[in-house]
Amino acid sequence: MTRRDIVVLVFLLATLTGGYTARAAEGDERDALIKALGDAKVTLQQGLTASEQEGQPISAKFEVEKDKLQLSVYTSKAGKFSEVLIDYTTGKIAKVDAITEGEDLAAAKAQSAAMAKAKSSLRQVVDKAASEGTGLRAVSVSPDMKDGHVMATIALLHGKEFKTVQQQLD
Repeated sequence: MTRRDIVVLVFLLATLTGGYTARAAEGDERDALIKALGDAKVTLQQGLTASEQEGQPISAKFEVEKDKLQLSVYTSKAGKFSEVLIDYTTGKIAKVDAITEGEDLAAAKAQSAAMAKAKSSLRQVVDKAASEGTGLRAVSVSPDMKDGHVMATIALLHGKEFKTVQQQLD
């Protein structure tokens, strides 16, 4: 099942059940992520740094896919996009897949366009956000254009609570 199939399925379920199933599924995904992150020895920032071998990092996230934790970083290099999977125990690149179609390609293009206008790296803004409180762990970062500015949306985990913050990249 592709990511697009999952999105369509969640949308249909949310529509049919008034959103309750989608919220429950999102809660289950968050719980699974919180549990799986206990095994991660690598930070999101270390994943961003490791992925630089494959190009400029344009987004990153920890996610649970097929009941397995993974650290995924999208990169851009010479107009091409890749998903770089980082081994969350060693910090080394485990796999690189070209992004060539669908929603993933559209997201990568938008993220790359935003990062082309950025003056700070994703690593820098994640470091700043994670240092603003004790026990904060960055879980994802994604750039976007908002009101003419490049902004990074960063999801942080503190214990079992998620917090989302915005950091300016330009």
